[in-house]
Amino acid sequence: MFAHYFHLALRSFRRNKAITALMVLAIALGIGACMTTLTVFHVLSGDPVPDRSSRLFHPQLEPRSKSGYVKGEEPPVQLTRFDAEKLLRDRKGDRQAMMTGGQVAVTPQQTNIEPFISNARFTSADMFPLFAMPFQFGRGWSGADDEGHARVAVLSRDLNQRLFAGENSVGRTVRFDKTDFTVIGVLDDWRPTPKFYDMFGARGYGQTEGLYLPFSTAVELKMQRSGSMDCWDADTTGDSTSLNAPCVWIQYWVQLDTPAKKAAYLQYLGNYSDQQRAAGRYQRPTIVKLRNVREWMEFHHVLPSDVTMQMWLALAFLAVCLLNTIGLLLAKFLRRGGEIGVRRALGATRGAIFRQLMMEAGTIGLAGGLLGLGFAWLGLWAVRHQPVDYADLARLDPSMLLLTFLIAIACSLLAGALPAWRAMQITPAVQLKAQ
Repeated sequence: MFAHYFHLALRSFRRNKAITALMVLAIALGIGACMTTLTVFHVLSGDPVPDRSSRLFHPQLEPRSKSGYVKGEEPPVQLTRFDAEKLLRDRKGDRQAMMTGGQVAVTPQQTNIEPFISNARFTSADMFPLFAMPFQFGRGWSGADDEGHARVAVLSRDLNQRLFAGENSVGRTVRFDKTDFTVIGVLDDWRPTPKFYDMFGARGYGQTEGLYLPFSTAVELKMQRSGSMDCWDADTTGDSTSLNAPCVWIQYWVQLDTPAKKAAYLQYLGNYSDQQRAAGRYQRPTIVKLRNVREWMEFHHVLPSDVTMQMWLALAFLAVCLLNTIGLLLAKFLRRGGEIGVRRALGATRGAIFRQLMMEAGTIGLAGGLLGLGFAWLGLWAVRHQPVDYADLARLDPSMLLLTFLIAIACSLLAGALPAWRAMQITPAVQLKAQ
């Protein structure tokens, strides 16, 4: 029966080519605009670590002086080096890692490759299992390497491709900032979106770092750090990255596998804050925060506001396209009153008429979806050429591809419901007399 209805729909399209083309174009334009913005929204609002986000937490403490204190103020979003190293030594979580961004000068051994600057992450050993970072070759370093200030490095897949043509480089030597390091691991493709573990400065949708070095080693060699830093008192040490400097600049993440462990860790942070205030380091009342990945992203409003606005505008444009399609379908179906009256007089039920007309609407939606998919690809191509850090992420994945057709067919059926209902109410006798 559906094949018969489909055949009737095609015959109807051939009789009304102009109206059919207008309806297909209206749906296609709406779908194209809608799917372009929905795809960008989908990519940017996704869970960067879907199997771990509820177990990874970012602690916050309040180490600032009394000067400028405002009751209820949010504590700093980063930690001092003193606090980060103390929390790392206490190891109260299942896993924990301290980290900061940096830049290093890379001097390849190959004479045909010019020296260059690479973004780096100075971190502790647990970062790799903490974030389940996949390895193509080798492994990460150990806690003993952290304590021993080992000259070891983990490369990203892209940097390994650039330096060693993608070969297994474990055991090879690379010079970073005039110091030789031994490669002990090469990461496989890994790009959490957004880069939740460091959203300070840039929004967090750019590429991940090219290499990873032990934090202790980077500090000892005085490698150049990068990223946000906030200080509140005159620094008497002369070095804002020193152990006792009154500055927050360290990102810290901890894994807590159960709600009970989270509660215990919150208690630990509160007790630690009380101890530091009793010792004179902290001057403000105890304020501690512990947010998981999703809460951390919401706190930072990581999704660009213009992306959300564009999505709502595209949905409104789709609604306008649907209204136009409803009007065109209504005119098209009611103009076929004579044909519908004859079919009803020959025994066709109202339900059969309704199903036939809905099949026409659904077929228009399918055609509109195909054309709209082309418009969406064109729209995403335009997004990829914009100067934004998420530009290269704007691509249709299989789920959004399927959603394109589902939305197109659903919208066309929705648009066709009222015209089809009006058409099936046509009285056969009146139409036969008019003929």
